[in-house]
Amino acid sequence: MEAQTAPKLQNPPKPRNPITELWWFFAISACVKLLLIPAYKSTDFEVHRHWLAITHSLPLSQWYSDETSIWTLDYPPFFAYFERFLSVFANLIDPQIVHLQKGLNYSSNTVLYFQRISVILSDLCLLYGVFRLTRNSDSMKQRMIWVLVIWSPMLVIVDHLHFQYNGFLLGILLISLSCLEEGRDLMGGLIFAVLLCFKHLFAVAAPVYFVYLLRHYCWKGLVRGFWRLSVLGTVVVAVFALAYAPFVYHGQVISPALAFCF
Repeated sequence: MEAQTAPKLQNPPKPRNPITELWWFFAISACVKLLLIPAYKSTDFEVHRHWLAITHSLPLSQWYSDETSIWTLDYPPFFAYFERFLSVFANLIDPQIVHLQKGLNYSSNTVLYFQRISVILSDLCLLYGVFRLTRNSDSMKQRMIWVLVIWSPMLVIVDHLHFQYNGFLLGILLISLSCLEEGRDLMGGLIFAVLLCFKHLFAVAAPVYFVYLLRHYCWKGLVRGFWRLSVLGTVVVAVFALAYAPFVYHGQVISPALAFCF
């Protein structure tokens, strides 16, 4: 009798690595954005360059009162702190970027590349937010969300042509939503309060957050519910105090408050 040959074992498929896939999505998006560096830029390009100069060249007590340019600082304090952080690197690359007088309408290649690349790098926050929100989803749903968010044409137009940092801010929102999805309501509320102190326009979502947290986090009986509501209120107040306290101390409470309201 002929000896029976053992069936050949097929190589098992390699397990899918969603993190690697997500990085590829981001890398492709970043390459497209790099190609758009010399493209059209709106007045917001000079707005944010001037905010770099304000936060780098002036003491904090003058950030919201300076009128060197018509583009006065009108975002809430955390965004001003973010501009201050970026200004440190801008000064190392080209000090004229952050010069209050000489930098007005400055548009050399150094400022162009610095500001464009700063937006691309800040999108890492969006990448992390998308990862957190989709890490427990099936592969098809993950890829659909990645395409819709990371390859969003509107984010490319608004952030990388018109020049904004909405991808960075949207990433913070997604991180907050992922915390709510995980049942970490207090952390989700805290991160959303931080987001409000970055850009006031996200206040449109505040009523939705309030109703959700009131029902899902605080609605636990009279005593326990009141305690949780107090804790949540304390956390939110603490975030706003951290953002606004330095400006209150310097007598600038009205300007940052208007930056939040309008």
